Amino acid sequence: MNAPVTPTEDLIYSVEDGIARITFNRPQARNALTFAMYEQMASICEAINQDHQIKALILTGAGDKAFASGTDISQFRAFRTAQHALDYEARIDRVLGTLEQCRVPVIAAIAGACTGGGAGIAACCDIRIGTEATRIGFPIARTLGNCLSMSNISRLVSLIGPARTKDLIFKARLVEAPEALALGLLNEIVPDVATLQRRADETAKLVAGHAPITLEVTKEAVRRIRRTLSRDEGEDLILRAYMSEDFREGMDAFLNKRTPNWKGK
Repeated sequence: MNAPVTPTEDLIYSVEDGIARITFNRPQARNALTFAMYEQMASICEAINQDHQIKALILTGAGDKAFASGTDISQFRAFRTAQHALDYEARIDRVLGTLEQCRVPVIAAIAGACTGGGAGIAACCDIRIGTEATRIGFPIARTLGNCLSMSNISRLVSLIGPARTKDLIFKARLVEAPEALALGLLNEIVPDVATLQRRADETAKLVAGHAPITLEVTKEAVRRIRRTLSRDEGEDLILRAYMSEDFREGMDAFLNKRTPNWKGK
């Protein structure tokens, strides 16, 4: 089946020859995700789980500047209470958990910056392909002063180890493509965006031709091996970050394009 493509939508979904594709389509905002985009992505993954004609899923961002730069900061303006913070992190854990548990192989075609929640999305994918210009990181210690969701921290530790996770977050740096490949944040690097999209298609077609149950069982077994922090285990950490003066300062500084003045409280 072929799903309709509407280029004016923030998130474009299409299916062709058993290969599904999600495109984050806000290049003017570096493909930052709204809450509606998160929910739409989760709904698509749930639909794919019921449609066995679909054999693989590609995630990509419109343009060549960014795969996805995380959650649109304007979505945080309504945060006032502890429940707002807990609800947000619960949403992220649920949505990314749905992406991670999508039964088909998920391939991230990463052009440009892949930061914050965008890097969290990439970490949920089974195969990550970047270009020579790809940069990946979680610069929240420099920008907003919030924290990653508990499931995102669990995935990152599983992917690159605890020491490298702390190095990446503490230094708030974006990892260049060669280092990302060495760390395991990327599986492959290609020269440019045109090659990236072609390579993602080739990889999707390759895995689509393999035994689907083998892929599904392997994917789920790997997911079960990794221990994920529960919401209860991380609730105090979430509130410590999102209810802090530093988070409000970081958000205001980000929106007003100034350097934040951290207080540590």
